[in-house]
Amino acid sequence: MVLKRQICLVYTRVTGWMVPKSSMNPGKVAEFNDRKYYDGKKAAK
Repeated sequence: MVLKRQICLVYTRVTGWMVPKSSMNPGKVAEFNDRKYYDGKKAAK
């Protein structure tokens, strides 16, 4: 069985606009990678 792969665009919200991560400058990409994600359910406990 041959698996086909396709490019997946990752969008993020930057100053009110949804933009693909691939079009961001290196500084914004580094900022995106440094983000911490929180679980709201854990924070509510």
